[in-house]
Amino acid sequence: MQVLSRFHLRKVFHSATSLFSLALVLASVVLTCGEPANALPAFARKYGLRCSACHESWPMLNYFGQKFKDNGYQLMNDRDAPIWQNPSYWPVVFRITPIWHRVSTGKVEVDTYANGAPTGGSAIQRITSSGFDLSGLDFHTGGTLEKNISFYLLPSSDSTGAFHFEQVFVRFDNIAHSPWLNFKLGRFELDNLLSEKRILTLTGNGGIYQTYHFMPQGDGNIFGQIGDNQLGMEYMGHSVDDRTRVSAALVSSSDGNVGLTTTANAYTGFVAASQAFDTGKLGVQRLGFYAMVGEASTYYLTSGGGIPILGSGIGNKGFSREGFVGQFYFGPHVGLTVVTQHGSDNVWFGQGYGNAEATDGNGGTTCTTPIPNGCPVNNVPGTTLAAGSQAPSWNGVTAEGHYIYSPQLIFIGRYEAERMSQQANGNICGGVACPSNLGNISTYTIGFRYNPFMTSRAGLAWHNEYNWLHQDGTGPANLTTGALTNINTGEILMGLDFDF
Repeated sequence: MQVLSRFHLRKVFHSATSLFSLALVLASVVLTCGEPANALPAFARKYGLRCSACHESWPMLNYFGQKFKDNGYQLMNDRDAPIWQNPSYWPVVFRITPIWHRVSTGKVEVDTYANGAPTGGSAIQRITSSGFDLSGLDFHTGGTLEKNISFYLLPSSDSTGAFHFEQVFVRFDNIAHSPWLNFKLGRFELDNLLSEKRILTLTGNGGIYQTYHFMPQGDGNIFGQIGDNQLGMEYMGHSVDDRTRVSAALVSSSDGNVGLTTTANAYTGFVAASQAFDTGKLGVQRLGFYAMVGEASTYYLTSGGGIPILGSGIGNKGFSREGFVGQFYFGPHVGLTVVTQHGSDNVWFGQGYGNAEATDGNGGTTCTTPIPNGCPVNNVPGTTLAAGSQAPSWNGVTAEGHYIYSPQLIFIGRYEAERMSQQANGNICGGVACPSNLGNISTYTIGFRYNPFMTSRAGLAWHNEYNWLHQDGTGPANLTTGALTNINTGEILMGLDFDF
C-alpha cells in the first residue's frame, strides 16, 4: 500500500479544527447570496434540468440521476437522439481544481550529515510540505450517438498534463425496447453502487476508497482493483422504475491497462445486483451485493537475462472479492452508504508474484526476494514457495455519511477499516510469520462542499477536506531495535473544484 501523505492526528487536530470552523463561518455567510443550483453543464444544456434533479451534490448521483445514467444518459423522450438537439449543443465538460494543501509525511528515513558530509548513517523524521497546487484535468464528453446508442469519452491528465483515456465506451441501450437488455464495450467503471469516480473527496488518501484498492503487504496482485476503470464488456439490466438492477461484466485481467502489456489470456468476471425499497418519509433504501472473481498471470516469459516480456503472462492464479452494499436515507437531508468486502488472493500472489511491471526501488526490473508492493518476482518453471506461505485474506468496511443542508451545501464524513484475517507469511517478514495486523488500515475523512452557483454553463464547488490514515507495520524499521513501525498520514486540502 503506497501512502501519499503522513502526519499524526493529535498534532494537527487544533489547526484542522480552526480551519474547519473558519470554513463553516464563511459558508454560512455566502449562503445568503447563492443562486438556485442547476444541472451539470454537459446534460443541462441538452435537457435543462436542475442540478438537484440528478445530484445529491455534484458529482454524486441521486436516485433519479442513477436512473438517467442506467437509461444511457436518456430521459426516454423525443429529445434523446442527437438529431433533435440544437446544432450549437456540444456535450463537453472540463473539470480541474486549483488547491492549497498541507501534507505531512511521518517516519521517513533520511541520510544524516556531519560537517557538510554524509555520515553513512540515517535517521527517521517527519517531512511537512504546504503550498498551492493543481489537480489533474478531466475532459468529459458523453451522450447519445443515436436514440438508444450512448457513449462516454473521458481523456484525463495528471497534474503535469500527461494524458490517458480514463473512460471510453459505447453502450447499446434498451435492446428490443427492454430496459433489461443493455450492453457496453470499452473502458468503464465497474457497476459499483458507491462510485469512486463520483467520489466527493479529493485528498491523496481520502480521494479513493481504500476498501476497493487494499492489497496485503508483499502481494503482487494488481488486478483486483475494483475502484479502477476496466477494459471489457458489460451486460446491465434494470426494471422500468430502476428499483431492481443487475449487471455482469467480463474484463481483461489487466487493471485497465491498454496494449496487452500487463497479462495475457486471463479474464475477470464482475457481477452485481441490488434492490431498492420505498420507506415513505425516510426515502428509498437500497441493498445489494457484488462479486469479482478472476485469474491473472504469475509467470512471464523473459529475455535479456530475466527481464519479463510484457504481455507474455501465463501461469494464471485466482483471486476474489465479495461485498455487500447498503444505501440508507433518513429523511431528505441525511444519508449513509455502507460497503463490506472480503478479499482473498492465491498463495502465489501473496508471495509477490503477478506484477511484472513493478521495480525493485533501485531502477532494477528483477530481483530474487519480494519487497512489499514493489519488487517483481517471476514464477519460472521449477519455482517453489517458501515454507509457511499462505493465501492472504482480509476484510474491509467503508461507511460514508453525508448531511445535505441544501442542494448547494453538503457535509461528508467517512470511516474505512481494512483488517487482515490471514497473512501471506513467507519471506516478506524475514522468513518468519508476519504480525497478524501487518498492513491493517484505519482512515477518517471529513469535509464539506459548497456550490455558490451551478448554471447550465458552469459549476463551482468550494471544497474543504481533512484526511487521516493509520497503517500498521509499514513504516521503516526502528533503527535501534529493528522492529516494524506504524505510519500515520494525513492531509488538509482547500480548493475550488470547477467545471464548464
